[in-house]
Order: sequence, then structure tokens, then C-alpha cells
Amino acid sequence: MTASRPIRVLVAKPGLDGHDRGAKVVAAALRDAGMEVVYTGLHQTPEMIATAAVQEDVDVVGLSILSGAHMTLFPRVLQLLREQGRDDVLITGGGIIPQDDMDALHLQGVGKLFGPGTSTSELVRYIQDWFAQRQRQEA
Repeated sequence: MTASRPIRVLVAKPGLDGHDRGAKVVAAALRDAGMEVVYTGLHQTPEMIATAAVQEDVDVVGLSILSGAHMTLFPRVLQLLREQGRDDVLITGGGIIPQDDMDALHLQGVGKLFGPGTSTSELVRYIQDWFAQRQRQEA
């Protein structure tokens, strides 16, 4: 994919979940695909994530949630970004999220969510396709 600029992605681990190996693998795969990646580290609040997303002027926020708090954390990050005028940011992510919850989050404006075992190439393709579509709409 050719883009006029690199896709900027913030990868974050909200909440108390201390397992970040998957988030680090995703961050590395996105970097390898030519994206600029900011990894916030563990134990981030939605406020910290939204603030970092605005400060870093990212296109995408990827949340990794294994704690079961996805129905609270995804909507909160989305709300905070919208309040700061950044409703153009794709919120995506993954973790242990039942399909019914994925569907409910999608209806609220969250992008595609990925479960355990998803190939990183699928995630990379999804972000690249989303970004290319957004670029076409802005042109």
C-alpha cells in the first residue's frame, strides 16, 4: 500500500491487565509494516490513552484487553476522543471478547476487534485498508 504518510498507531493496555506480550507482538508487526507505532505500556486509564492519542496525532488506537472490561474501556476511550474532536480516529483492538460484545461495540463506533490467534497480517491489512479508504474520502 502506498500512503502519502505513514499510518500512526497508538497501542495501549488499559486497566489492570498485566499481560502485554500480545500487544508488543502487534506493535512490532505494525512497525514492520511501515507504520509509526507508539506503545503506552501497561495500566493505562482511558483518559491517559485518549490524551496520548491526541498528543501523538494518531490515526488508529489499538486496545489490548484481556481483563473482561472491554464493554467499559472501549466506549470510554471512544467517548473521550470524540469529546476532543477526534472522531476520525479508528478504535480497534483485541482480547478475549465474546462475539455479542464485539457486535455491540461495533454499533457504538468501535472498529473490527480481533480475538486470540488472529494473524498479525490480518490486523495490518485491516488498518491499511481502513486508512486507504479514509484517504480516498478526504481527497
